[in-house]
Amino acid sequence: MKRTLVTCTLALALAAPAAAQAPRAPVARAGDVATRGLAERDFPRARQLAPGVYAYEALRGADPGGKMTTVSLIVVTNDGVLVADGQGNVAQTKEMVDWIARTTPQPIRYVVVASDHGDHTAGNAAFPAGVTFLATPASVRAMAAAAGGAPARLDTVVGKRTLALGGTTIDVLDLGRAHTGGDLSVHLPRERVLFLSEAYLHWVFPAMRSAYPREWVATLKKAEAMDATWYVPGHGFVDDAATLKRDLPAYRDALERVIAEAARLHAAGVPCASRDACEAVAAGNWGDLKEWTLFAGQAPIAVRRVYDEIEGKLPPRAP
Repeated sequence: MKRTLVTCTLALALAAPAAAQAPRAPVARAGDVATRGLAERDFPRARQLAPGVYAYEALRGADPGGKMTTVSLIVVTNDGVLVADGQGNVAQTKEMVDWIARTTPQPIRYVVVASDHGDHTAGNAAFPAGVTFLATPASVRAMAAAAGGAPARLDTVVGKRTLALGGTTIDVLDLGRAHTGGDLSVHLPRERVLFLSEAYLHWVFPAMRSAYPREWVATLKKAEAMDATWYVPGHGFVDDAATLKRDLPAYRDALERVIAEAARLHAAGVPCASRDACEAVAAGNWGDLKEWTLFAGQAPIAVRRVYDEIEGKLPPRAP
């Protein structure tokens, strides 16, 4: 009964164009479900960004800062469907695949691995046979080393790959290393939609376990210069277009503040040996960043990653 109610709500929400929907009240600046006054029964949910273009949010599961969503982009055309990023397990990805099947008779033709992390790829086995996966060489190597291995049908993207599906132009872009080191973005130039995956964590503290901090800043600057209408995050909530566009520079500012404070602490010789032994977090001046979702768990990881970047310990970009 719970799932049926959610599905009916989605159908009503998607019946009207996004521009025609009533303005939303201001929302809390947080990426976790509880702070937003939402509950498990509210997910999964989808939001129509443009005709045939949807942001799909499902719960990521338990996190130290509360439950968050993982966001996928779904592009429906009259010549097939493209999905950017799956969900974190087979059951959730199948649920999304089933939602697509109820929305359109068109088959899923492409899945873009915008983030190779498990909360976006661990459910990839639920995609139908015959789907072509697109990923950077770095993400191909990361998936090949993971437990599930890399998908069988996989094309690599170096720089840019443009797809034409049923008259819809879709640019799959490597804007630079960011959260994973194999990051891809998906841009629909006519619809002015830019899906940034984990390069944009909406009101979630910058998570850096495999990040390239300063390159991440440069990647976000490239994204901001594209002047899309919709900037879609990989985690955090899909609010209205104006809010997401306004909050992207705020996210970049947060990332720059983390890097600057970690660099100051490094110069002062404050140690950060590991996630469990990082005196720098307690010694740092983090301001309002301490209130961001996942600060407690992610701050020591971020500081250590910035230390590694300063010390030249991060691997160079491979071909």
